[in-house]
Amino acid sequence: MAVRVLHVATGNVGRIALAQLIEDPRFELAGLVVSSPEKVGRDAGELAGLDVVTGVAATGDLGAALAARPDCTVYCALSETRLSEALDDVRRILAAGSNVVASSPVPLIYPWGLLPDRMIDPIENACRESGVSVFVTGVDPGWVNDLLPFAIASTCQRVEQVRCSEIADYATYDGGPVMFDFMGFGRPVGDLPKMFKPGMLAASWGVSLRMMARGFGFELDDITEWFEQEPAPEAFDVAAGHIPAGGVAAMRFQIRGIAAGREVLVIDHTTRLRGDLRPDWPQPAQDGGSYRLEIAGEPSYRVDVCPSSARGDHNYAAIAAGAGRIVNSIPDVVAAPPGLRTPLDLPFNTGRGVFATAPAD
Repeated sequence: MAVRVLHVATGNVGRIALAQLIEDPRFELAGLVVSSPEKVGRDAGELAGLDVVTGVAATGDLGAALAARPDCTVYCALSETRLSEALDDVRRILAAGSNVVASSPVPLIYPWGLLPDRMIDPIENACRESGVSVFVTGVDPGWVNDLLPFAIASTCQRVEQVRCSEIADYATYDGGPVMFDFMGFGRPVGDLPKMFKPGMLAASWGVSLRMMARGFGFELDDITEWFEQEPAPEAFDVAAGHIPAGGVAAMRFQIRGIAAGREVLVIDHTTRLRGDLRPDWPQPAQDGGSYRLEIAGEPSYRVDVCPSSARGDHNYAAIAAGAGRIVNSIPDVVAAPPGLRTPLDLPFNTGRGVFATAPAD
C-alpha cells in the first residue's frame, strides 16, 4: 500500500522532492502546502514542473492539509532565516500524528549538544505522544558527512582524520535568501552575515561532526571554526543577483572537531561564484563542483563524488541528491520507533524502490 504523504514547500529542494513523490508508486500525494499566495490553488504537477495533473491543489493552510491525516510529511521549507517558526511547524505536524522527513530545520539532524532541552523536548514529546518519528537530512550537512564517511571508514584498520569537503561554483544557484542573507555574498569583505557570526558555523555543521563522532565511538572535546572571504575584482551577475566590485565573491570555511588535541573531523567548504577566483584554494574534481572525502589512516582514501543530472547542472544535481535522500527515507522513518531519528538509528538505505529495471521513455 502506498504511503500517503503531505508535502510542504516548493523551493529548490521541495520542487524536486515533490516531483519524486508524484512519480514514485511507493507514495500517494495527500496534499501540498505552499507559502507564496500566487501558488495557492495550482496543481501539484504544475508546481513540480511535470506535465501531469494530479488533482491535488496547493493550499497555504498547514492545518487544513494535516486534516487529511497523512502518514508522513515531507518538510522542505526554508529555516536558515526562520528557525523558531520551522521548529514550531515540525512540532505541529508531529502533534497531528504525521511522521516527518525534512531538509530543515538543520539543527534537528543531531540537536544534542547544540539546542537546549527546551527546544528539543517539545519535538521529542510530540513524537512520543503521537507515536511518530522525525528525520532531517540533506547533502552537506547530510549524507556527505554521514553515509559516505561511515561506509568508507568501515573498511579501515585505523582512522586518524576524516575530512569532508564541498568544492562548488554557486553562480547558477538561485537561492537569494541563502546566498545573500545567510552566506553574505555581495557584501563588503568583513561585513559578516549570519553564517559567519561567532559560533554559527559550529552550530550549522557541528551537528554533523557530533553525529560522526558518535558513530565512530568517541566524543569531541571542542569544535572550532575558520573562514576567509575573497572580493570580486569587478562587478558581475549570477543567478541569484548582482555582485558589486569588492563584494564577497568567494569564500572558504572549515569546521573542525577536536579530540585529544588533534583535528580529527573536518568539514571544509570552498564556494566560488567564478572559477578563476582563488586558484590556490581546493579545486573540484569536475567542472562546477564536487564533494570530496579524505580519510587519513590505514588504508587512506580520497574519494571524489561528482553529481550530474540530465535536468540541470552540478548545483541542481546536488540538490536532487539531498531531495532523493529525504524522500527515499520515508518508509524507514514511518516504520521507526517514535522519536527524533538520525542515520545512526535507521537501517542502511539501499535505495530499494528506485532502481530502474527498464529504460525510461
